[in-house]
Amino acid sequence: MLQGRASSSATHALAQSSRISAWQNALHLRTNQLAALILLVLFAPLMGAVAFMIWRRDGAPIFFGHYRVGRDAKLFRCYKFRTMYRQSQQMLADILANDPVAKAEWERDQKLSNDPRITPIGHFLRRTSLDELPQLFNVLRGEMSLVGPRPITVGELTRYGRTRWDYLSVPPGMTGLWQVSGRNDVTYDERVALDRFYVDNRSIALDVKILLKTLKVVLVREGAR
Repeated sequence: MLQGRASSSATHALAQSSRISAWQNALHLRTNQLAALILLVLFAPLMGAVAFMIWRRDGAPIFFGHYRVGRDAKLFRCYKFRTMYRQSQQMLADILANDPVAKAEWERDQKLSNDPRITPIGHFLRRTSLDELPQLFNVLRGEMSLVGPRPITVGELTRYGRTRWDYLSVPPGMTGLWQVSGRNDVTYDERVALDRFYVDNRSIALDVKILLKTLKVVLVREGAR
């Protein structure tokens, strides 16, 4: 009988914890959506100016949407201002086919340190992180958060190993520990470790701390290329 009561209490506690978690996730979602809406209004003139510069330099499209893995393994198009030439996919294929060093770097880090596909305006947008402003639309749609793990592709998910379950439990973020800890200067394994640490220690206080550090990183252009 005692065992039955204990089991019933455990079940009740689990259900209560689940309800609290659902309530916290809903509050987190609405708070992020409200913040994204306010930021979109504030940054509208700047985003309009950036869009005009991209269009004037290299035409349309202005935005680039690449599929990323979101919470619960749902795919979504992660938006950015386009920073590469329109023929970037063909350029990448040519680079990987003819440059063994670049191919090894791409396979290791999923990026190139000196990427010839980036336009002149694209270099400026990446250094200032302005290219990521359109992700506010992703936050508004509930696909991302202001703070969270780094958005990754389906192919990258396998490199997360068991940490992928931590990654899939929360929405990816516009910024996160990876950005305020060196961004492009950290190794891939370090990025994975940072994402796991964030999920394990996720809190409002940590989010605020990361957002404040992000402002500093953006202003001094630390780790951005």
